[in-house]
Amino acid sequence: MRLAGSIHCSFAAVLLCIAACDAGVSHAAKPASAPTPAPVPKNARYKDASQPVEARVEDLLARMTLAEKIGQMTQAERAEARPGDVTALMLGSVLSGGGSAPSPNKPESWASMIDAYQDAATATRLGIPVIYGIDAVHGHQSVIGATVFPQMIGLAAAGDADLMKRIGEVTAREMAATGIYWNFSPMVAVTQDIRWGRAAESLGEDAATVGTLATAYVGGLMAPIAPDSAQVLPTAKHFIGDGGTAWGSSRQSIMGVQYRLDQGDTQGDSEALLARYLPPYKALIDAGTGSVMASFSSWNGDKLHGNNALLTGVLKERLGFKGFVISDWDGIQQLPGSFEQQVTTAINAGVDMAMVPKDYRAFVRVLTDAVNKGTVPQARIDDAVRRILRAKFAMGLFEHPRALRSLQAEFGGAAHRAVAREAVAKSATLLKNAGALPLARGKSIFVAGEFADNLGFQSGGWTLQWQGVSGNGEIVGTTLLEGVKQVGGANTAVTYKEDGKLQGNADVGIMFVGEPPYAEGVGDRDIEELALDRREISAIDALRGRVDKLVLVIVAGRPQLLDKVIDKVDAVVMAWLPGSEGAGLADVLFGDKPFTGRLPVGWPASAAGYQRADAPLDMRCASLVWALGDGMDVSGKALGPGRCTR
Repeated sequence: MRLAGSIHCSFAAVLLCIAACDAGVSHAAKPASAPTPAPVPKNARYKDASQPVEARVEDLLARMTLAEKIGQMTQAERAEARPGDVTALMLGSVLSGGGSAPSPNKPESWASMIDAYQDAATATRLGIPVIYGIDAVHGHQSVIGATVFPQMIGLAAAGDADLMKRIGEVTAREMAATGIYWNFSPMVAVTQDIRWGRAAESLGEDAATVGTLATAYVGGLMAPIAPDSAQVLPTAKHFIGDGGTAWGSSRQSIMGVQYRLDQGDTQGDSEALLARYLPPYKALIDAGTGSVMASFSSWNGDKLHGNNALLTGVLKERLGFKGFVISDWDGIQQLPGSFEQQVTTAINAGVDMAMVPKDYRAFVRVLTDAVNKGTVPQARIDDAVRRILRAKFAMGLFEHPRALRSLQAEFGGAAHRAVAREAVAKSATLLKNAGALPLARGKSIFVAGEFADNLGFQSGGWTLQWQGVSGNGEIVGTTLLEGVKQVGGANTAVTYKEDGKLQGNADVGIMFVGEPPYAEGVGDRDIEELALDRREISAIDALRGRVDKLVLVIVAGRPQLLDKVIDKVDAVVMAWLPGSEGAGLADVLFGDKPFTGRLPVGWPASAAGYQRADAPLDMRCASLVWALGDGMDVSGKALGPGRCTR
């Protein structure tokens, strides 16, 4: 996009320039009554890309009717809203929830679908493009053929800011190829409890690390893509404290599963909680992040979606956030009262755009009535729309709303997958090694465990479907087993049997264990549930008697309890959820690349005496077998001091 004087500027710079731009732009109060719709001249100031963003925002806002403003504040789901609905209601946004995709699920189909929504939006009187949103949380993983990166917890283990930036750049390019320029990522929760079903989506338990790596990632997402492309808009989520909810405080139940942490209540002294959970948001806002998603969770009993003190007082006033707040999926409907009361509370609290996947028509009607009754001030509507328009102009969405189809040739291509393979190698964390690693080529290797040969399992939740998938049918990539075979080469004899009951003997055994995919509160677990199951322990026992050295590889989004097997294995490697490029793990197993991963969360020694990350340090350290920051190279040398290093 372009500022006055034809100066090109990033989205981050636009936000930094707002104060200066404001000096020359009138913010006179708008009348409560809607302006009379009128034809828009071709030379309207908001259509001129050379004008300052704030000037364009004010010019367009002054021309809008109440219906057009409320339309901008409304987000519908693609399965519920057709292009004609976008035109009729002047909707500001459409999204794909987890697993919501066109058929066939390929980049060309996405581009055609979203371009149709843009055609519908730009056919309205004012021609305001929709902003299409999606959870591209570890690559553009909702699309078949995309590059699927390790889940964020693994990238936190890698701890490489430059890598994070490049991952953001690849993700943005694959998004642009499909016409999507709004990413509901990164999640900047500071995880205090690995029992949480969203721990895998987080960057760990250390707020400074979360802020540093998330800032690098959004820098990549917002990097210029091409001269004829809009800029991707990142989202900092979920504001605020969702990583610290109290066990048993959630009242949500989905798919027959009672949540225990997710969407629960974060409890404690507010200023102390803000000191822990706010810094990553400040870092991302300072970096130019233009949207923030409100949390399903509560703050000392008060739902975040209705919390004016936090959404407006802290986020918008204390931090000076100039972007817009999006609600989470039907999050407004979790507030008390009637739908009208819920909408009124949320909008007055500071929600600017409502994610109302199915109920978008009712939302438009109810919010219109609330404004006409005076329960939602016109000034609050104008503030919300101003924020939304600011983001759209700053992104360059008015000039470049359509898919960048020229990028489809590189979608999921070799260059992108090379970055993902690098990320897999750098995230792998070595925790024990008694002469088992590196693997030697030309030897015999027995491999066991259902996680060895399952792209769905190694990719985790949000991959193609909300709760992830199982098997190798749809994800394009290399399984961990295939990676061992490829990197080991033709002279290395690799034999696989899931249950570990192989015939004969081998030099080395590799046992893959882990957790099947899940997402959000469906993955909330009691600490005892993080133990290896009987089948896995049986397979370890079967392998142990037939190999000289046994390597245990964990494929999961959080630590698993190893107290029953730790003495049976010679090496322990945490592979996290590596995504589509399984050969990256083999790169470190065979010593082609060094182990550099360090734990972003503490690892419980056992279920007994489990302590959260926010427990007193002596109690926390006593409960762990490995602490935050632990990791080693193949020689056994620590890669750095851990949190509990004395």
